[in-house]
Amino acid sequence: MIGTIAARPAALGNRALMAEQGIEVPEKVVGLVESETLRAQTTLLVAEAGALIGVISVSDPVKAGAKASLDALRADGINVVMATGDARGPAMAVAEALGLAQVEAGMTPEAKHRLVESLKAGGRKVAMAGDGINDAPALAAADVGIAMGTGAEVAIRQAGITLLKGDLSAVVRARVLAKATLGNIRQNLWFAFGYNAIGIPIAAGILFPLTGWLLSPMIAAAAMSLSSVSVIANALRLRQVKL
Repeated sequence: MIGTIAARPAALGNRALMAEQGIEVPEKVVGLVESETLRAQTTLLVAEAGALIGVISVSDPVKAGAKASLDALRADGINVVMATGDARGPAMAVAEALGLAQVEAGMTPEAKHRLVESLKAGGRKVAMAGDGINDAPALAAADVGIAMGTGAEVAIRQAGITLLKGDLSAVVRARVLAKATLGNIRQNLWFAFGYNAIGIPIAAGILFPLTGWLLSPMIAAAAMSLSSVSVIANALRLRQVKL
């Protein structure tokens, strides 16, 4: 971030931003940044009036239940990739805690977008979950964009699914519900086609030459209603799905 404080230019970011703003980073600060990175800390350099004035170290705690959610996705055949703008040190620390094998660190928004496009070019169906402004291009490029409701508005606008809370377990639940819904749709199509496949030929008189049977209009109307009731009743079973 860059801005002004009391009419003086200020900047907060990484070494690349400092170089872009023409702000010198002393060697001892470079050493501090590298040591903090080894401790899995993300470092932010603070500058004011063209001079470096401080270093802030931060770290992201792994959310409770995140590993269990990712384990559930992997058990369902999903290949999980972690893509982050953080430095490799902090990224690897989080990846180790979550049991992730594939990590892409130090990624710009453009790099995340290219990653999604490369996976799609390789024949993969890609779902991208993110909550920040930096995730918006990748969310737009993915087959399924999943935004956290606690995240940036631009990310929410680019996503196809918005989770009310920033909880990865909701991704697992959404996948279970989506699979159950598609299965239910297929069942309903069989119900509808089945009734019509039997009822229409009888109504057309296919059995009349052999048995003299014709379909009474009242029975036809009842069968049509029963078809709709069957489809609706089957759809209501989705309320019983354990997410």
